Amino acid sequence: MTDIQVLPSRHAWAEIGAQLLAEALQAGLNERGRAAIAGAGGSTPSPIYERLSRSSLDWPRVTVTLVDERWVPENDPASNAALLRRTLLKGAAAEAEFVGLAQGAPTVDRSALLAARLLDGRVEQLDAILLGMGEDGHICSMFPGSPTLKSLLDPSAGRTVLGVPPGRDGSAPPQERLSLNLAWLREARRVVLALSGAPKRAVFDREAGGDPEAQPVAALIASAPGLHVIWTEAAQ
Repeated sequence: MTDIQVLPSRHAWAEIGAQLLAEALQAGLNERGRAAIAGAGGSTPSPIYERLSRSSLDWPRVTVTLVDERWVPENDPASNAALLRRTLLKGAAAEAEFVGLAQGAPTVDRSALLAARLLDGRVEQLDAILLGMGEDGHICSMFPGSPTLKSLLDPSAGRTVLGVPPGRDGSAPPQERLSLNLAWLREARRVVLALSGAPKRAVFDREAGGDPEAQPVAALIASAPGLHVIWTEAAQ
């Protein structure tokens, strides 16, 4: 079982999350003169982004992208890119380079292809990744039962971005999405999985011992040597 760092409060949880990410980014800057981070959307990571934005990093040499994105315009309230601009890309961190996944293209698959090419040209390695987890056990947009899941979790695939179709019969996700695949997580210097609340802890404990070919959390644990899991009982 992967070790979980338990934090006594939401504040401490956010501080530790930001510290882990900043350390990984600084290591990339020290080694290569550049660094890169990919972040999740949703409400969970916002406090971590807020604290990370205040880190003393050489932000103009940092590339910021997303682990996944909804196939919506950036001005849509559901846009993960908009969330990063509100919470992370501000102050000194506004000088970072941002590479979104929802590129201007007529289809989600074409947008995924363009995003994959852009990231390959700009990101040698992801130094830091911040992930959340849904109550169905999904990370990034790797949804259990999705027809794209097998491709996203393929352990032999190189790093890429894939389009994710909407779920059928009311299953998640409700709309098309784009997602990094497992190779990005496997090659990252550090992956922080940030969980809060008792229900998320129960889901993680259930999924951690599952099938890496079918359950994203199990695949993450099996494939990402730089994984750090942080949890606080406080949901908000």
